[in-house]
Amino acid sequence: MKLIFKFSLIMTCFTFIFTSYAFSEGKIKIGVSIRMISDIGFKHGKMMEDEIQMINDSGGINGKMIELIFLNDECKSEKGIANAQKLIYQHNVHLLIGSSCSSVTLPMVDVSAKGGVPHITPHSTSSKITKRGSDWIFRVPISSRFYKSVDVAHIVKNVGLDLAYIISADSASLTQAEEIRDEIKRDHGKQPLMFVTVQQGEMDFRSHMLKAKSMNPDALLISAGTVAGAAKALIQSYEVGIPASVKRILGSGASKQEIPTLAGDAVKGVYFTAAFSAADDRPIAKLFTRMIKDKYGVLPDHDFSQAWDLIQIVEHALRKADLKLTDESLASDRTAIRDAIANIQNYQGLASGPISFCADPTPECRDGNKTPVMIEYTKGGKDFVTKVLGTITFKPNHGL
Repeated sequence: MKLIFKFSLIMTCFTFIFTSYAFSEGKIKIGVSIRMISDIGFKHGKMMEDEIQMINDSGGINGKMIELIFLNDECKSEKGIANAQKLIYQHNVHLLIGSSCSSVTLPMVDVSAKGGVPHITPHSTSSKITKRGSDWIFRVPISSRFYKSVDVAHIVKNVGLDLAYIISADSASLTQAEEIRDEIKRDHGKQPLMFVTVQQGEMDFRSHMLKAKSMNPDALLISAGTVAGAAKALIQSYEVGIPASVKRILGSGASKQEIPTLAGDAVKGVYFTAAFSAADDRPIAKLFTRMIKDKYGVLPDHDFSQAWDLIQIVEHALRKADLKLTDESLASDRTAIRDAIANIQNYQGLASGPISFCADPTPECRDGNKTPVMIEYTKGGKDFVTKVLGTITFKPNHGL
């Protein structure tokens, strides 16, 4: 019912809220540093702001308003670190949200830990993030340690073990690809035919595709670092003559609608693992998909769903936390919010499985979502179509 109520509210104007550096007593201050370098990135931020505004419009958190401070890190680690420091030490936020990119979130973890600020990421998947051992970090998206096992199981059963990897050097892409490679080597004794890394933002993959073609692989594992790069890589794989019988496998970023739109027919048959699919036929998923399409003009990828789940989890935790919201209580309020998030159990939202946290600063406790979804594109272009191949929920210690 809450979801239906929220979706019925009128969309507010999108603004970035920049406040004075003085601490605002009586307000809950949340700082956000995410990647906003595309129209979709800004819409992720817009949706998060709209959800917070709805909370404020309905009376806030136990009568207290939320003040939201947005900063754009552009998926650059140095900007993410600077943003985290500014939000923690100048804006005095109670909670830090960020980042979109694992390569940015990873160094931010050390900043939030030093500052003693609860930190929750909406999109970053690298397993290294929660292996840092920080008391303060929480992850809503699915860790790469869960994603890779779904990929490996499908590869072994349905694809074959002669694999060619063309992988972006960014943290999330490289970590997941290395985990897939290492699990296949360990459990099946098979080395990849090729494993090459490319710079994030690279757009010409034809030399790598020609090399892969000469090796006659069962599948191409592609992660180009950007949606435009991924679409180019798919198109170029066909341009050099790699047949459709060679499976194309992408990372979770393939859920972004720019890829099928830009890649067209080259995306047909591509499969990937993600946290959410717009093809999900659960009532809550259908309602969410319709809301995002109506309000923001796009079909939701899993970055939309994960950001939405994050806001609901944060709202629940804030309502449970005993907050004083004074200058003197800043440290204790931050601790109270951290402990309230750690007590979230079996949150049921858009994710295909429950999200649960606990107090220990371990991946078992801080990787909340353990249920990846396997998805395949059956049609490309603007009117792309996907289907859900299946889901699996892992035990908290899987892959450690």
